[in-house]
Amino acid sequence: MWLSYGSSLSLSRLLNSSTNCSLYRSYCQVPYLLPHSSSLHPVQKILLNKTMNVVISSLISQNSPAKVLDLNYENYRGFSSVTYDNPDSDAEVEPDDDSAEIENVSVKSRADSKEVDRVCKVIDELFALDRNMEAVLDESGINLSHDLVLDVLERFRHARKPAFRFFCWAGEKAGFAHDSRTCNSMMNILGRTRQFETMVSMLEEMAEKKLLTMETFKIAMNAFAAAKERKKAIAVLELMKKYKYKAGVDTINCLLDNLGRAKLGKEAQVLFEKLKDRFTPNLMTYTVLLNGWCKVKNLMEAGRVWNDMIDKGFKPDIVVHNIMVEGLLKSKKMSDTIKLFELMKAKGPSPNVRSYTIMIGFFCKQRKMKEAVEYLDEMLESGYSPDAAVYTSLITGFGNQRRMDMVYELLKEMREKGCPPDGRTYTALIKLMTSQRMADDAVRIYKKMVQSGIKPTIHTYNMLMKSFFQTRNYEMGCAVWNEMIKNGCCPDDNSYTVFIRGLISQGRPGEACKYLEEMMEKGMKVPQLDYKKFAADFSRAGKSDILEELAQKMKFSGKFEVSNVFARWAGKQR
Repeated sequence: MWLSYGSSLSLSRLLNSSTNCSLYRSYCQVPYLLPHSSSLHPVQKILLNKTMNVVISSLISQNSPAKVLDLNYENYRGFSSVTYDNPDSDAEVEPDDDSAEIENVSVKSRADSKEVDRVCKVIDELFALDRNMEAVLDESGINLSHDLVLDVLERFRHARKPAFRFFCWAGEKAGFAHDSRTCNSMMNILGRTRQFETMVSMLEEMAEKKLLTMETFKIAMNAFAAAKERKKAIAVLELMKKYKYKAGVDTINCLLDNLGRAKLGKEAQVLFEKLKDRFTPNLMTYTVLLNGWCKVKNLMEAGRVWNDMIDKGFKPDIVVHNIMVEGLLKSKKMSDTIKLFELMKAKGPSPNVRSYTIMIGFFCKQRKMKEAVEYLDEMLESGYSPDAAVYTSLITGFGNQRRMDMVYELLKEMREKGCPPDGRTYTALIKLMTSQRMADDAVRIYKKMVQSGIKPTIHTYNMLMKSFFQTRNYEMGCAVWNEMIKNGCCPDDNSYTVFIRGLISQGRPGEACKYLEEMMEKGMKVPQLDYKKFAADFSRAGKSDILEELAQKMKFSGKFEVSNVFARWAGKQR
């Protein structure tokens, strides 16, 4: 049913035509709800477009300028303002929930933002041109402070080489010495880019200067675990012992959790069995072990941990129950999930907002919106108010069914209930528009997001950029890149991959080559591309010298197969 936009009915009444449609859940499988047909009648298409416009206008103030991004395309190579990253992937443009790094504690910087901009500009321009960056920094009269160093490292967080050169330069300046915060920030960058040898050397140097903190060891453990280097992650415990740091229950829980997040549940369990006589496990220990098994969908082992936890006298709390609910859903054990949920309601702990968010989010992903709204009704009856996460799940679910009337109603309800869209809501709306190749509308939502004071993530820019390149709007794709740079959001591996692919698809291999070289110069991971097509374009243009140079650079970066492709095509031009 297409609803009038001014409707004041609640979401539940909008979806349910009768009051007697509650879902019987005791021990039965939830009935499958057929999704709406993806094929639309011509009249429905017109209504969809009208509804889409209402959704957009509901987010955007009338005095907003129509032109959002600067279309004056320039070859920006730098980034000189604060970065906004989201730890939360489709490999190309979506963040990965399991790859979050240990972040520095968020403290408002006291550094002069203009001074930080000036330093970043010098680093970026001179590093890219391979000039003496350090000499120019020496002559720039920079008043070094720990906050300034932290801000600069944050802005170059995805560009290891310039970040490390700046860090080393700062450490050698008279009157300045790195502290634990700046060292840990650099450790984070090295760990994320898997420069483990340098990272461990820095840890040892920090020990000599008495700068080690527990955060240092957590960063190292997290980096090794994220890279699935189980033995090295465990070796960090020995390093702690060497430097007189006690690996208590909290530290071991942190390591077990990192292994579990890296989908190394088995390794986490082996480590627990090895260490359990050296520390006293607590409820959190069993919680992270359970989470690790649920992430790899091994419910048999998860059940064993659950039983072991109870045998040891621990009572599973709501966090443990929610992990199990999510694990059962991921393993497609719907009837078991419902049994557990009913048991929680009957015997406790009672489902909380997170519990309902998990259930609603799952059904929305499955496009079973009737069931999702049933759980929303139950949530309301339990006295809980939906938060932005619940609304975002519902918006995504209805949007994927092209029910933009419901998307509008949800946005309206969020405003009325004092629950404004947050960053994830805006990101979901932008993704919804880009998935339907409505890039212009996605940009308008991006503009509203910025006006609302919400900082876009790197994921936001990557989605927008990819959407424009998919619709062959080369100018706007480049404009998004420029907007990202202008706002100081440091491009990551995915950004470069999307941008380089976009340039190649537009028949601009020369520009693509420039950014490919830039990635390698900055120590970033070389993207997966169709290098045969890439090399063929250069070969046809008679640019064998560029191919030979690229072949050497790829060889030095360890991409031997790609190097051979470039060398072979270069040889054809001789």
